[in-house]
Amino acid sequence: MSGPSDKSQALLTALADIDDGRQPERATIRDAVRSILATLAARYPGRSVEVRCPPFGAVQCIDGPRHTRGTPPNVVELDGITLLRVASGRLPWAEAVADGRIRASGIRADLSTFLPIV
Repeated sequence: MSGPSDKSQALLTALADIDDGRQPERATIRDAVRSILATLAARYPGRSVEVRCPPFGAVQCIDGPRHTRGTPPNVVELDGITLLRVASGRLPWAEAVADGRIRASGIRADLSTFLPIV
């Protein structure tokens, strides 16, 4: 399993690839996404929003009412490249939601005040 520093390096590599117009390798995307999700959950702890980035991972974050069973009422789902771009400020949240790259449901699912985080 890769360690925290490997994931940080993966994030830097993935963002450099995106900036250069290259598609990052799948393992690099995976580690970079997991790094961002871990940072999001650590910086904004809670269980009111579930952020899903299939197939790489999902976290619960943001303080507020939490769910205990079934599908959470506040869900954000997006692909790895979109997460990397939004979390790094390369793509505005509102633009990604408007064009369907982010699917957000629930009154707490707007993460624009929490992003970018890297």
